[in-house]
Amino acid sequence: MNNFDLAVPVLSRGKHRNPRKGACFMEFASYLAGEPWSDHPGCTHPLLAGVARDVNDCTTDAGRARLAPLIPSVIGLTPDDPHVVPRVTARCIQHALPIVSQERQYILAVALLVGEKHLAALDGRPLDDLEPASREALESVPSATKWARSFTSRTHRGTPDFAKRTAPRAVSCAVEGISQACVPDPDDRLFNLLTAAIEECTAWMPRPPKPAPTTPVREEVLRTPADGGGVLEAR
Repeated sequence: MNNFDLAVPVLSRGKHRNPRKGACFMEFASYLAGEPWSDHPGCTHPLLAGVARDVNDCTTDAGRARLAPLIPSVIGLTPDDPHVVPRVTARCIQHALPIVSQERQYILAVALLVGEKHLAALDGRPLDDLEPASREALESVPSATKWARSFTSRTHRGTPDFAKRTAPRAVSCAVEGISQACVPDPDDRLFNLLTAAIEECTAWMPRPPKPAPTTPVREEVLRTPADGGGVLEAR
């Protein structure tokens, strides 16, 4: 690791056994965090780490260097608020839904509706109440949205595995869909998606406690006989 160039990291696709074999986004994060070499380090929220791995692998070789400056910003992002998973998932889908293939639109529309129900339940809102950004994304794909609404209305069982299975799969589908979409700027879109996911996680980090107010210290001064007496006075 002594030859690891921290100033200008060179990122590459996939998992690497050690730095001499290369490094992906999250492997570099593990190194900077002082953790064992891994693409699944504990210094980053698992879903955000998944987004970073997917973006790293789906970005072109020419565009991947642009991701490197974002690496320090994911270190220490481990919020445990239940909003994090559905909110990060929603951000990724919102970026992808209008431009991905029709097959992916159906998958992502279902995942977005399910995630929005989770958010509504957490916030005490009606389950069909959508965030404006999610509503706009769904309106851009009316056929997929109509089918997804019908599908989710027929599915009466809960989705306890949303965080462990649905969300990671939806995120991967969104990232891969952008990389394969017929758009002129997939690398830029993937960069913006990762940035949005990082910002979402950052917003849910616990705020540090405010410092306790300090109690004023009473200053005691010894008056000498020349001052009028040998007594202690408090100021």
